[in-house]
Amino acid sequence: MPIPVFQLRDVSYYYLNKIPAVRDVSLEVLPGERVAILGANGSGKSTLMHLLNGLILPSSGQLLAFGQELTESKLEDPEFNRLFRERVGFLFQNADVQLFCPNVWEEIAFGPLQLNLPREEILRRVEDVMEMLEIGELRDRPPYALSGGEKKRVAIGSILSMNPQVLILDEPTSGLDPRTQQWLMELLAELHLAGKTLIAATHDLSIVEEIADRALVMNESHNLVAEGPTSQILNNFDLLLEVNLIHEHVHRHGDIIHHHGHCHFFTHDHPHPGEAEEKNRKRS
Repeated sequence: MPIPVFQLRDVSYYYLNKIPAVRDVSLEVLPGERVAILGANGSGKSTLMHLLNGLILPSSGQLLAFGQELTESKLEDPEFNRLFRERVGFLFQNADVQLFCPNVWEEIAFGPLQLNLPREEILRRVEDVMEMLEIGELRDRPPYALSGGEKKRVAIGSILSMNPQVLILDEPTSGLDPRTQQWLMELLAELHLAGKTLIAATHDLSIVEEIADRALVMNESHNLVAEGPTSQILNNFDLLLEVNLIHEHVHRHGDIIHHHGHCHFFTHDHPHPGEAEEKNRKRS
């Protein structure tokens, strides 16, 4: 049995020590898995992603990463922190949070530079990633001059240049046009085939079967209430209705009343706790 990438044991997190965001969550993610965390806005998905990335730590319970408990003292240890950041890549919902260097080339090179890799290795990684993501022509462009889709590609590139084992993706398709969304779905499929572990939080049910084999469901009380194969979860109408991932639309044709389930495909775009901390951490 391989060592899990992440193990959560009765993990809870409270903002200001009183506002619940995640309650008594226990889960396990194995190497090479594709897992989707599903839930309506406000259910705690993003907070859970920040916990997995070590941006915040549990208020109670135990969080293990690669078999070791993730604690403040561990993350303050330079060797452990370096190894953890090398293994785990995090894509924020808002790509602007991750982009702060003067140009695209420096964004892609930033991570490898922090790993103190040889210059030749850094140059190779940057060029390989830019070629793979088809952003070579953007190399000298500042982040503020990029479109939304281009920003997302560069943010992903800044992660992939570190060659992480695990990718944590918070609402990965948020704000993307259909063409860029399809490109991202194909990229994630390639990364999975290359052996990467993928963990994505989303409320967009239209992408779940493309990005995950297993789904976990959060409710609006911030609890994990179900998990199982993606197809099984998506076919559980009552569950999706209960957790507010779909709503029931009722209309009448003469004397016949029809009930239909409708998915929630809206997005939101505001900073989450932890995003500012990550931006400041990368600047320091």
